[in-house]
Amino acid sequence: MAGEDPITSGMAGRYATALFELALEQKAVDAVRNDLDRFDAMLAESEDLRRLVRSPVFTAEEQSKALGAVLAKADIAGLAANFLQLVARNRRLFAVRDMVKAYRALVARHKGEVTAQVKVAEKLSDAHLAALSDALKSVTKQNVRIDLEVDPAIIGGLVVKLGSRMVDSSLRTKLNSIKLAMKEAR
Repeated sequence: MAGEDPITSGMAGRYATALFELALEQKAVDAVRNDLDRFDAMLAESEDLRRLVRSPVFTAEEQSKALGAVLAKADIAGLAANFLQLVARNRRLFAVRDMVKAYRALVARHKGEVTAQVKVAEKLSDAHLAALSDALKSVTKQNVRIDLEVDPAIIGGLVVKLGSRMVDSSLRTKLNSIKLAMKEAR
């Protein structure tokens, strides 16, 4: 539908909105975000957990039981754990990463933050991360939450995506530009 909020549209957005409203009511917005971020990080690291989440072979009961063990081990409880269990019981666990992403967007909008997706070749020091955050804040005039991804394939430099704007100062891109310029010069 035209004019529909892209964050809350679709199934993942509806689940995220319901969770956000509950978290807001219980004054647990940040606690839920932290728990969901930990769960999302676990998904990113574990192929077995991703298989459990995505595979239609597992029944809702099997997913719920396994998820309960994972959440207990990760010390994720309260509203976030109840939400994830509900998602498993409703056979919607395959969309949990989209739900987490939509929840993050709702929290950011609520706090007046923008999220910058930053790709770097190696982990940034705290000083470099603070300098990057300050630079982005001065450009946007808003609080900036940095979603950092380490990708050694860019060789060096960084790629910053902020809303619809993207700045690619990676060494890989610069080398590709030089290679292209040399081919054209022949």
